[in-house]
Amino acid sequence: MKKYLYQRSIELTNGAFTSNLIRQFAKSPKSRRFIPGYIKTYQISTRDIEEPLNSFQTLHDFFVRKLKTASRPISESVVVSPVDGKIEIAGDLKEGTQFLVKGQHYSLEDLLGDQALAEQYQNGKYAVLYLSPADYHRIHSPVNGKVKKQFIRGKKSYPVNAAGLQYGKSPLSGNYRMITELETEFGNMLVVKVGAMFVNSIKLTETGNDWKKGSEVGYFSFGSTVVLFFEENSIKFVEDMSNGQRIKVGETLGNMV
Repeated sequence: MKKYLYQRSIELTNGAFTSNLIRQFAKSPKSRRFIPGYIKTYQISTRDIEEPLNSFQTLHDFFVRKLKTASRPISESVVVSPVDGKIEIAGDLKEGTQFLVKGQHYSLEDLLGDQALAEQYQNGKYAVLYLSPADYHRIHSPVNGKVKKQFIRGKKSYPVNAAGLQYGKSPLSGNYRMITELETEFGNMLVVKVGAMFVNSIKLTETGNDWKKGSEVGYFSFGSTVVLFFEENSIKFVEDMSNGQRIKVGETLGNMV
């Protein structure tokens, strides 16, 4: 019943009209006055922000703020975190291409919409990284690699916070998402950028095919999630990594096997 009520409430509010209304307001000069309250509500540190606060003309400008380069040093490890956020879960794909998040079962085939591509990652590893509204929302490359393919799946988006992952309609494999496959020194990997409720805005800032570890490649216009997939026997996660752990751009996720 709780799951049904949650899904119904989201369906009633998550329409094109609401999405456009929120987007227009966040990008309007009127939204600027809400920046101080937003910072206070989400307890956002302003120390690392690249530009002075009075330079942001809208709430959206602040939301996609850039940080000082030195504030996010890039580890020499092979794989680093592409975002600031929380490690929702990380582990091994089960039964070939299955994985579990907040009690919901997912298949890589459903998420990718490509069975042949999913089979390449059988028995591999995955990590789900959640960005809250308080987090820095720029996306950086987790590795040095070359783009093999890039495509979009899904149209509408639902929340990807804890409640959304537990009670929503399989948001990771149903939401609007941009999927990038990279060729790296340890094999291939997938970077899946998942849109959040109301706003499907995933913007790429890197249009070339060469991704440099730690370099910015895009940003989200609303709280969202990045899911990483690795081929079998290609990398090993760091031993002290745990579910629920906070992580920042450039911090170590894993190394080659």
